[in-house]
Amino acid sequence: MTRDFGRVAVLMGGTSAEREISLLSGGAVLEALRRCGVDAHGFDPRDRSLCELREDGFERVFVILHGRGGEDGTVQGALEAFGLPYTGSGVMASAVAMDKWRTKLLWQAAGLPTPRYRLLDAHSDWKAIVAELGLPLFVKPAREGSSVGAGKVLAAGDLSAAWRAAARHDPLVLAEEFVAGAELTCGFVGERALPLIRIEAPGGNYDYAHKYFSDETRYRCPSGLDARREHAIQDLVMQAARLLGCRGWGRADLMLTAAGEPMLLEMNTTPGMTGHSLVPMAARVAGIGFDELVLSILEQARLGD
Repeated sequence: MTRDFGRVAVLMGGTSAEREISLLSGGAVLEALRRCGVDAHGFDPRDRSLCELREDGFERVFVILHGRGGEDGTVQGALEAFGLPYTGSGVMASAVAMDKWRTKLLWQAAGLPTPRYRLLDAHSDWKAIVAELGLPLFVKPAREGSSVGAGKVLAAGDLSAAWRAAARHDPLVLAEEFVAGAELTCGFVGERALPLIRIEAPGGNYDYAHKYFSDETRYRCPSGLDARREHAIQDLVMQAARLLGCRGWGRADLMLTAAGEPMLLEMNTTPGMTGHSLVPMAARVAGIGFDELVLSILEQARLGD
């Protein structure tokens, strides 16, 4: 029998560059909750004031906003002030995990593996950065998700243009060394790590289109790694999540070098829940259906970090 969660708001849409994906994710979550008998209602903070959450008698919030304004601690802080339990990470973890630079600083301080990088600005010495990090390299806005504004740089002369493209989304921009190897992702629900997924995108370019709208991208789950190595990577991901203060659920993206060493790329505190999304895919391999997954996330809604 489904637990009585009271009136539940599914926070989706918003105003970030990931609005389209959030609406897809939110629609899937809303349908799942309703199938399970939950009194769930869609709520788009682009069109409605968050104050209406209290006025309309909501008792719990499923946050499925992606990107700025929803995944960066902003909404989480408002929900804390309203006293409304919500899904996912709290204010601090949401804010830090959304910032790829500060996430790297914490991981590096704790000795966790992550690719080398440099911050870029208008005064950067492009030749020196290429000499240090090598080519190709990735340029990405520090506080965007879903590969928004990110690009792969193949030639030194293209680095400044890649920086300008990323800076249109965020003044804080990273150049990150290219790690040759397998692209992996590892989701978690509560304290349980889900099976690893190996991602094989066309040309190794796992961009916005290949993440959400392409049928050419291949996802291998089981990943093909031996059990010992898979468990070691899962343990690393849970360590990385705990270090950031993450809770409830999330997903880490990694690279596995040719030597078999994992390198942490970033942490997602509100992963996608679309038809192409990775957490539901891994959960399904672990024997957890979509509706069960959504309910499990909702059950962990709470206040405070």
